[in-house]
Amino acid sequence: MTHDKVVASAAAAVADVKDGSSLAVGGFGLSGIPWFLIEALLEQGASDLRVVSNNCGVDGAGLGLLLEKGRISRVIASYVGENKEFARQYLSGELTVELTPQGTLAERMRAGGSGVGAFYTPTGVGTLVAEGGLPWRYHPDGSVALASPPKEVRTFHDVPMVLEESIVTDVSLVRAAVADRAGNCVFHAAARNFNPPVAMAGRMTIVEAEKVVEVGALDPDAVHLPGVFVQRVVELTPEQAAHKEIEKRTIRERVI
Repeated sequence: MTHDKVVASAAAAVADVKDGSSLAVGGFGLSGIPWFLIEALLEQGASDLRVVSNNCGVDGAGLGLLLEKGRISRVIASYVGENKEFARQYLSGELTVELTPQGTLAERMRAGGSGVGAFYTPTGVGTLVAEGGLPWRYHPDGSVALASPPKEVRTFHDVPMVLEESIVTDVSLVRAAVADRAGNCVFHAAARNFNPPVAMAGRMTIVEAEKVVEVGALDPDAVHLPGVFVQRVVELTPEQAAHKEIEKRTIRERVI
């Protein structure tokens, strides 16, 4: 008999997230972010969170809400983006930030979920990524308080490559278009982005789904994320499922 992973609410799903937890969060910009799990975590009160995400939301939305409340102490990301508060906290020494090449970040999480401890990649060789010295945290006066260490570099197939450690987090928060009650997930278009590797990286992975269906309703070939990686599913209301924002809306007059 298949285990039913659907829980009553987003609040119930994140109720046991502890202070100091490591947290992987899906999405790219505001596309495909778990809006309501983030809001539930904001209400829940966990602090000193160590977040892994492509970016950290924007001012006033997504992970930016947790940043504004001082609830995040460390971020592993590839992009500061449109978040002025993220940049301010980093440059003022309030926040530790490990900037990581985007593809490397995705692979570090996928590797963590696959049981791979580390891997070699040519990305970053010959730069501070491999040689060390990237500022992870600043002093308030602008001097570097903590810098990245050098990483091992070896040559494979005549190509120098840097050793990158995989990422495994205590909790992962993910947004899916459709999930069944066993946690098998389907993502929609660009909202797929970082969500599958984020889900793989978590010891406890929580999915908010725009629609929940019975086990067997999904074509196995259409499943993007197997339920083995998911522990909890939250079904959104139609109003919640329709809530989607973008960072910037640019329009132009149609030329006829």
